[in-house]
Amino acid sequence: MLGYGACALAGCLWGTGFYFGRLALNEMSVESMVLYRFLFACLGMLPVALLHRVRLTWPETRILLIAAFFGIPVQFLIQFHGLAQTTVSHASLMVGSMPVLLGVAAALFAGERLDVIGWMALIASTIGAALVVLGGHHTQTAQGQPSLQGDLLVVFSLCTALAWILLNKKLMETHSPIVVTAYTILTGTVMLALWVVGPCLLNSVTRNPHPWPAFAHVSPVAWTALAISGLACTATTTFLWNWGIHRVPASRAGVFLNIEPALGSYLGVKLLGEHLGPHAFAGGALILSAAIVLTTRSHEPQPEVILE
Repeated sequence: MLGYGACALAGCLWGTGFYFGRLALNEMSVESMVLYRFLFACLGMLPVALLHRVRLTWPETRILLIAAFFGIPVQFLIQFHGLAQTTVSHASLMVGSMPVLLGVAAALFAGERLDVIGWMALIASTIGAALVVLGGHHTQTAQGQPSLQGDLLVVFSLCTALAWILLNKKLMETHSPIVVTAYTILTGTVMLALWVVGPCLLNSVTRNPHPWPAFAHVSPVAWTALAISGLACTATTTFLWNWGIHRVPASRAGVFLNIEPALGSYLGVKLLGEHLGPHAFAGGALILSAAIVLTTRSHEPQPEVILE
């Protein structure tokens, strides 16, 4: 139950990520926003890495590098480029497809088994997330309108997130969740900084200079949103999620990812001036029902997780 609780709390905190991301995107580019978010996350993870030093084998180092690459620069840059081209509600709706993707990936690549009731719960939860988002009435706002391109970018970012989740679970077979979390975030942030700042260092020898990350004219509201995104929505959530899936199967924990679109769509409704209708309440009931089914029914012993 503690494992499920950690995954649920992670889903709640992740649900605020798009909202705070939108506040920061009002004043800076996607690259600047994502970089600052993870620099704040490193403030929370650096002491952990210094206090829990471990020696990784070369295969473990290779897994860590791949997980960090797909989990941070690739996933978040694609995801927030998608958010910049769509609405918070639509982006949250796309995240609702993650539990089914995770369940399929865990069954195909991690040796986990999910029975018929488990699959029905995951599908019902995903339908519920869709109903929550579709229950709002979209109106014209300064943040723009939903677009197919933006929605597809968010979905593509979820596919890259699968590699991060399953590879982290592999690392946690031999290392504690907090160590895997700290090392992944710190390694991924170094990659992200090279990705964002690296081209700026070459401005003197290139014809098309890259703008440096915004700093001087960023408001306190944006800095606060970035700090919350980094410390609460990134560092804390990643540790909670890793700690949770270390104790429960990833395919069953996936249902709690639907808390993110439910809460995210609610914040999007408030941000966009939309209205929650009966479909949204029905969707919330489906999400909660699926979570109760997966966490209270008796489970058969799970096979050892083997990542091919």
